[in-house]
Amino acid sequence: MQSSWKVGELASLTGLTVRTLHHYDEIGILKPSEYSSSGHRLYREEDIIRLQQILSLKQLGFSLEEIKDCLQNPDFSPAKAIKAHVDKLNQQIELQQQLTRLLAGIYIHLKAEEKVEIDDLMKTIEVTKMSEELFNQYYTKEQRQYLDERAQMLGEEEIERVQKDWQDLFAAVQTEMDKGTEPTDEKVLALAKRWSELVESFTGENSGVINGLNNMVQAEYPTMQQQFGFPDARLFEYIGKAQAVISQI
Repeated sequence: MQSSWKVGELASLTGLTVRTLHHYDEIGILKPSEYSSSGHRLYREEDIIRLQQILSLKQLGFSLEEIKDCLQNPDFSPAKAIKAHVDKLNQQIELQQQLTRLLAGIYIHLKAEEKVEIDDLMKTIEVTKMSEELFNQYYTKEQRQYLDERAQMLGEEEIERVQKDWQDLFAAVQTEMDKGTEPTDEKVLALAKRWSELVESFTGENSGVINGLNNMVQAEYPTMQQQFGFPDARLFEYIGKAQAVISQI
């Protein structure tokens, strides 16, 4: 039975290139057990077992540096290594989801403009990033995932329509408030009902999301008004009185 393999033989056996095996030797992740009298690398059975571990971890997505750290650790546990890698992948997925939301928000803002000045673009990026930070602060990971799923379900066109509906609704409520219309008036009550419908389109009546939204608005309203163009706080008080009337009907 063969007890050692030259680098070319090991390359043929495993499907790796000689250059790859040389690289593994150079970085210290897989060194041959011995050398021939002429200086050729000789790999033994334990080296092949180690190589199999390297290839298995590489297949799972580990970098060579991570694999080296794992194999050099005397307390190395494959289960712990995989768990750590899963945690890292989840963090990367979360970052990618955040980037997706950021870019989607920027795209929606820019789509409505035929030409965008660079200052406006930078402002849009700043506002969208701030919005993402607020979401991370006031919503749990599960709630953000829920909102992502709702956004996918609604689709881009519906989201744009709802955004326009909000702007139209703000303007309509502002008009009635400026005219001095009482919150108990039927026109204002109808606007209050529409307000609740638009909130529901965002929250899906998820109590956790609703609480997060309320907490965010209460704590961050000055910032939201300045950065996101939210209307005067008096408008919210005005429509809140109308909603209180509806809740008693």
